[in-house]
Amino acid sequence: MKKSTLVFALLIFASASIFSFKTKEEKTPTYTPQQIERGKYLVEITGCRDCHSPKEMTAQGPVPDMARDLSGHPASMPLGKIDKASMKDWVLFNMMNTATVGPWGVSYAANLSSDATGIGTWSEKQFIIALTEGKSKGIRTARQLLPPMPWPNYVKMKKEDIVAIFAFLKSTKPIENVVPEPISPDKL
Repeated sequence: MKKSTLVFALLIFASASIFSFKTKEEKTPTYTPQQIERGKYLVEITGCRDCHSPKEMTAQGPVPDMARDLSGHPASMPLGKIDKASMKDWVLFNMMNTATVGPWGVSYAANLSSDATGIGTWSEKQFIIALTEGKSKGIRTARQLLPPMPWPNYVKMKKEDIVAIFAFLKSTKPIENVVPEPISPDKL
């Protein structure tokens, strides 16, 4: 066998090996029904839907729109005019409670559904980083999560509870919704 053919064959084998074997961290874990149920319970009692689910108006006031459950601020919903004078004394929420205006600018509730526009492509590790370190999309070099996301409340949450929440969110109906990027105060 020629030397160049051997080198080419080794390169092909090495490339195939790199792309066909996942590291332990990259493997997609499987979750038990008990983990998913625990996660559902935790999502319900920690108020995730308060901000991450668009609302429908009822006679009793706004309630989560379960057809868009946990899909974040609707991309198709522009914000109304923002009174900058109020921002020095107030934090303002839109009618769906999915967008907030304050001294940091405008923040939008993220899509937590299992769709790729939500957390569908996230790893468990990314979710843990987002909830315990407050990093956008669970990427350590990304921007900090903005208010009103209460990520500091989750810093000491047990890892198994965070994993259960992730397991539940990964089991949800995927809802395509690209949430708008935050708006800095100087752009209001």
